[in-house]
Order: sequence, then structure tokens, then C-alpha cells
Amino acid sequence: MGKNKPKAVVLLSGGMDSAVTLYIAKKRYDCHALIFDYGQRSRKEVGSAKAVSRMSGSGHIVLRISLPWKGSSLLDRNVAIPREADMAKGMIPSTYVPARNLIFLSYGVSYAEALGARAVFIGAHQLDYSNYPDCRGEFFDSFRETVERGTKRGVSGKSIRIITPIINYTKKDIILSGISMGVSFALTWSCYVGGARPCGECESCRLRAKGFKEAGVIDPLLRDR
Repeated sequence: MGKNKPKAVVLLSGGMDSAVTLYIAKKRYDCHALIFDYGQRSRKEVGSAKAVSRMSGSGHIVLRISLPWKGSSLLDRNVAIPREADMAKGMIPSTYVPARNLIFLSYGVSYAEALGARAVFIGAHQLDYSNYPDCRGEFFDSFRETVERGTKRGVSGKSIRIITPIINYTKKDIILSGISMGVSFALTWSCYVGGARPCGECESCRLRAKGFKEAGVIDPLLRDR
């Protein structure tokens, strides 16, 4: 499987965005999914990521890391997950995890360099998103330069590519692209709250619902509602 393809590391969260990114990556690469268990409140994410990886035919590892200083409602159960009424347009919500993508990408590049992989894929996008600063194109441009200057591969002229294939996709685009590639959205999980069913009220749930509505498709997680 993938013996004639170059290797790539795919950061896989269990959500729709990273699932679609994995399926895009596997068209050209032998994919190795990197799943983070970082103490997030929604424990279901990790299981969803494993299921998506298996369905795609990709290998995966789960990396357990600790962010004991918290600083996010996704990590601290004493801080309420914001609902629609709590959200201020254009503000960075409390669900922002300090420097999360910077941390995850650093681990991804380290894994890629050790693995001999040519690329690291991440499913960030800057349309229909939560205003997180580490999801913007300029952040990734800056990180690419860091990888070129700060890794053995980079200073040898064989830098590891940081690929953001859905950076300018809307949620509708992500869903339609995933359907065309056979992504099973029933395996994905987006809700920040966790639990047996999506809460339907957190921003991640609302962005997911917006995407399915605009795509004219029923979310498989909500079919029996």
C-alpha cells in the first residue's frame, strides 16, 4: 500500500476538515496520520480520527501531550464552551488553544523528518472558521520559512512541504469535495462539547450545519433526529 508514493504526515483531528485533507493527500502520498490526544474535552475526537484513518487505509499513531496551563475552554472544564449568543463577530473565541497549530505542526515536521516524509498536511482553512490566528495563510507562509531554516532537511535544500489544501475552502466546499472522494462523514466528529450526540449549539456544530445546509446534504450524524 503506497509503496511507490512519497510519504507524507497528515495531522488528523477526527473532524471533517482533516478527514477531507487526508483523502486529498492520499491521492499522491503514502499517508501517515498523526493524531493528538492533548487533553481536549471532546474525547470522541481521538476515536473518530482513528476510524477515519482506518477507513482511508492509512497508518496512524496517537501522540499524547499535555498542556497543563490550559488557557482554552477546550481544555478547561471550568470555562464554558461559548454558544451562539456568546460569540462576538470577529473576536477570537475562548475555544482557541494557545499556539495549537504551531505545536502540532512542529511535532508533524519532527515526525516527517524522522520518517523521511516529504510533506506535512494540515486541514486548516480561513473561510467559515473561528477567527483562529493560526489558521490563516500568513501563519503557514511564516512556518514554511521556519521549516526551511530550522531543519536538517531544510538547510540541505530538501525542505519538508507544509501543505494546506483546503485553506480557501468553505465548509460547503469541504463537504462536497469529501463526498466526491468517498469520505465517510458519519465517522467524523466536530462538536466541542462531546457526548453521545453533537450539541448543535457550539460554533463548530453551527459551522458544520451551515456547510451541510449549503451543500444540500443531510449530516449523517443527525439523520435520526
